[in-house]
Amino acid sequence: MIAQPDVQPLDSLLPAEPLLMMGAGPVPIPARVAHANSIVINHLGDTMARVIGQVQSMARYVFQTESPWILGVAGPGSAAMEMSIANLVWPGTKVLSIVNGYFSGRFAEMARRVGGDVTTLDVPLGEAADPQAVAEVLERVRPAVLTIVQGETSSTTFNHRLPEIAQLARQAGCLIVVDAVCTLSTTPLPMDDWGIDAVVTGGQKGLSSIPGVSLIALSQRAWERIESRPAAPPQWCLDARLAAQFWHHDSYHYTAPVSGILALHEALHLVCQETLERRFARHASCSSAMQHAIEALGLSLYGQPAARLHSVIGIEVPDGIDRARVCAHISARYRVEISGSFGLNIVRIGQMGEQCRAHHLFRTLHAFGSTMRDLGAPVDLPSAAAELERALAKMPDDAV
Repeated sequence: MIAQPDVQPLDSLLPAEPLLMMGAGPVPIPARVAHANSIVINHLGDTMARVIGQVQSMARYVFQTESPWILGVAGPGSAAMEMSIANLVWPGTKVLSIVNGYFSGRFAEMARRVGGDVTTLDVPLGEAADPQAVAEVLERVRPAVLTIVQGETSSTTFNHRLPEIAQLARQAGCLIVVDAVCTLSTTPLPMDDWGIDAVVTGGQKGLSSIPGVSLIALSQRAWERIESRPAAPPQWCLDARLAAQFWHHDSYHYTAPVSGILALHEALHLVCQETLERRFARHASCSSAMQHAIEALGLSLYGQPAARLHSVIGIEVPDGIDRARVCAHISARYRVEISGSFGLNIVRIGQMGEQCRAHHLFRTLHAFGSTMRDLGAPVDLPSAAAELERALAKMPDDAV
């Protein structure tokens, strides 16, 4: 018999003082969301059916779509990405993947794994996709599916010309699939108005819910392609038609992540109460204030100005300073968690959902500026704090 393991209780593994999560996700969650995540109910009962109905209704508002095809995914945002690909792509399907970072490249890899004939349009890191370049590849390749990430978290890049690219895809008769994991509810993305066919998101970023439960919205055009597949997708759990049995017909697919769905319900409810207009304004204002404060420190922001993502800020690390040490030091000494990068010499600070609160911004700026000073960077923390205070003073009291 295998011996009983000698393990410690969870409380002894976690830090005595929780870290403030200010990286590229997950983010702090509101008390209502945390409470909902502690509840378990019957995943097939009448109460769950009412919860699902409200989740779908609120999600249509957040996605800005009238499509009925809102599905939950028991998995991270990457599982929602894979659900979109597994259902819309099959062997031989021509796919154009616009790649300007790690996660947009993941779309291409997923499409290859299900047999798609994938062409990538590689965009230099720190730059947004150019519609003219996209148009040229669309004309040459004539894909059935185009994938793009609205906010490339890995390189903090914002594909700000997405509306034009979506229009080009529509004109080419091509379905467009958008990763909005870090942008949904932080940045405008009107799915129907822009003619987008699939939008995927995770719970743990802009929505300020828990990791591990995600959402996908599909247009009627996308659903018709799914219905016309020549064969069922190889991934049983991610089969959209099977998932629709639970999400639309109160029937069994698999045991749903009940607590996570309840948490997602509360997160969406908070978004709806705030309204998208006020939420977009809060994120833009808070991120702009933090970016100006970072520059007042004497540091440089990463990427071209128009292509800078406001939900995740990229900051260039000065020569002679190890970005891994920056992340380790700010965590150990100041109890604030920020993110490293995927090969770039940058660190990343999140500005998503609950991260965009004045008290979090001031604490993070102080911790980050102090860390850079501790590691030998010549920064001006008083000027940065004054700049952040000046910028936030312009916002309404209830906005931050």
